[in-house]
Amino acid sequence: MNEAYLEHANLTVKNPDVTASLLVQLFGWRVRWYGESIDNGYTVHVGGDHSYLALYAHPSEHNQAVDSYHHLHGLNHLGIVVNDLDATEEVIKAAGFQTRSHADYYPGRRFYFEDSDGLEFEVISYKELNDA
Repeated sequence: MNEAYLEHANLTVKNPDVTASLLVQLFGWRVRWYGESIDNGYTVHVGGDHSYLALYAHPSEHNQAVDSYHHLHGLNHLGIVVNDLDATEEVIKAAGFQTRSHADYYPGRRFYFEDSDGLEFEVISYKELNDA
């Protein structure tokens, strides 16, 4: 059996261009595609060669549901693996975001932050394990 991997996740955001631009700035990703999408919406695909996030916005106002940890099918956070956790954290802080919940654990290190729309990211590095 072939190993499966996650190719993309599709998220509804307030402004796909703004969110994509932030992810390009913070993680060095690129916009792979953008354009009209379902229900007269707009989508931006941002990521790397093998995986991406599809960032979708419907033309009408967004409703604000209860936080995702208490909502069935809610998105709790996105985990992003980086090679240099400390350098990435500096970029994120320089962009004006606060980092929190730092932890060293087997097999790596991590911290969390939220973007301006409240989307939570876990940033992880397994570099320390790979260097051992």
